[in-house]
Amino acid sequence: MSNSLLIAKNSLTELLLLPALANRHGCITGATGTGKTVTLQAMAQALSGIGVPVFMADVKGDLSGMAKAGMMSARIQARLTSLGLPEPTWAGCPVTFWDVYGEKGHPVRATVSDLGPLLLARMLNLNDTQQGVLQLVFKIADDHGLLLLDSKDLRAMLQQVGENAADFQTEYGNISAASIGAIQRGLIGIEEQGGDHFFGEPMLNIDDLMQTDAAGHGVINILAADKLLNAPRLYSTFLLWLLSELFERLPEVGDLDKPKLAFFFDEAHLLFDEAPKPLLQKIEQVVRLIRSKGVGVYFVTQNPLDIPDTVLGQLGNRVQHALRAYTPRDQKAVQAAAETFRTNPALDTATVISELEVGEALVSFLDEKGRPTIVERAFILPPASQIGPITDSERTALIAGSIVAGVYEKTVDRESAYEKLKGRVESRQPAAPAPVPVPSSDWGAHPATPRSAPPPPAGAAPDASPSFADQFKDAVGGAMGGLFGGSGIARRKDTVVEAMMKSAARSIGSTVGREIIRGVLGSILKK
Repeated sequence: MSNSLLIAKNSLTELLLLPALANRHGCITGATGTGKTVTLQAMAQALSGIGVPVFMADVKGDLSGMAKAGMMSARIQARLTSLGLPEPTWAGCPVTFWDVYGEKGHPVRATVSDLGPLLLARMLNLNDTQQGVLQLVFKIADDHGLLLLDSKDLRAMLQQVGENAADFQTEYGNISAASIGAIQRGLIGIEEQGGDHFFGEPMLNIDDLMQTDAAGHGVINILAADKLLNAPRLYSTFLLWLLSELFERLPEVGDLDKPKLAFFFDEAHLLFDEAPKPLLQKIEQVVRLIRSKGVGVYFVTQNPLDIPDTVLGQLGNRVQHALRAYTPRDQKAVQAAAETFRTNPALDTATVISELEVGEALVSFLDEKGRPTIVERAFILPPASQIGPITDSERTALIAGSIVAGVYEKTVDRESAYEKLKGRVESRQPAAPAPVPVPSSDWGAHPATPRSAPPPPAGAAPDASPSFADQFKDAVGGAMGGLFGGSGIARRKDTVVEAMMKSAARSIGSTVGREIIRGVLGSILKK
C-alpha cells in the first residue's frame, strides 16, 4: 500500500504498519531498557507524517525531543548500514505539551460530574459500599440542581449529605457516615497528590487533541507524566477518562483510510492493577468499540500478560522487545508471551524473546485482510526526530507558541454546589448586632475621644452617684425640653433614658396623648 509505514526491518523483510488497520489497536511490550520508548517514538512520528494526530504520555521526560529534528550518531549510522537503509530526512514533529499540574504544558482538567462516580471511586480506591454512597451523592446533587465541578464542590456536597443523612434516607436509602468519611479521606489524599489541579474548568476539549499543522502533519500531544506517575491512580484514571470521552463524543465513522487519532497508553499495567470487575468491563467495551470511532489504542507495558485476556485479544498490531527469564516465574511469563504470536516455523519465539538486543523486537502487524502476520525478528527503525529531551527553554517557547496557548491557563470558577451550599448556611445564621455608635464630644473632639465628666457638686463625695429619682427627673426634663423647645441652657448629651422618653413622646401624635403623658410624668416628678 502506498501509505504503508515502515516500522521495522531485518535482512529479508520490511515490517509495515498499514494505516487502514492502525485503528485495530496494538501493544508495545518489553523489559525496562529494551527500546520501548524509541519504538513508541518511531511509530508516533510515522503516523504524524501521514496526518494522524497522536496522544501519548511521557513518563520519563524523553519524548519531548520529538519536537526537534534528530541528527546522525555512530550508533544510528551502524544500524542504518546493517539494514541497508539511507540516512533519513531529519525533522521534528508538531507538538503540543500538556500537564495536569500546569508546569510543563497546558493545564488539562475535567469536572467532577464529567468524571462520574465509577471512575472517581477507582481514583479514591473505594470499596463497593463506599462507591454506592458516592453514587447517591451524585444523584442527590443532580436532583437538587447542584453542579459538581471541582474538589471543593464535592467536599461541600459530602458534608451536606453527611450532616443531613436522616433527611435523605427515606428517598435515597441508607447513607453511612463511615462511608462519607472514607470518601472525604480519599479525596484529601488525592488533593495532597495534586489531584485538585485536575478537577475544574475549563475542561479539556477533545477536539484540541485532533489537530494538524499547515503541512498536514498530525499534532503529537505529549502529556508530561513523570510527576503524575507518583499518583498512579490519578494517572490511570485520567487516561481512562480521556478514552471514555473519545468514545462518547466521537461519531461512528466505520473503517477509514487512516485513524482520526492514535492513543498510546504508557505504563498500561497501572490501568488494570486491582481494577474492579465493572471497570474492567468498561475498559473492554471502550477498546472493543472505539475502533469504529476511528481511534487506535496502543498499550505500552513490560509484559503482555499485564493486559487482561479480554483486552489483549483486541490488539492486532504487536511489538515485543526482550524479556528476561532469570527465575522460573519469568520463564513462564516468557513462554506465555511467545504463545500470543502467530507462529513462525523459522523461529523459536520463546527462546528469541530473551535473546533480543536493545532496539530489536519480535513484530507482528495486521495484513491487508486483517490477519496477524507471522512473527518476525527485526530492528526498529530510528526516528527522524531527536532521541532524548529538549531543554526547558525550548519547551517553554513551544508552549507559548502552541495553537491552544492561553485557552486553558486561567481557571474558571463559576457558581456551583460549593457556592450554593455555602450561601444557604450563611442565610440561616443570625445577623450580627449593629455596632453601638460612639457619641461625639460637645466641643467638636474626635468621636472616639472620651469626654471628661462634669465636676461633682460642692459637698458631695467624689464618687457619689445621683439617685434614681434624680436621673429620672433629669431624663424627663431633658426629654420635655427637647420636645417643646427647651430653654436657653446649653444642650447636653442625651442619656439612654432621655432618648427612650423622646422616642415615646414622638410616637404619640394626638393632643390627648400628649396631655396624658404630661399628667403622668408630672405626678411622678412631684413625688
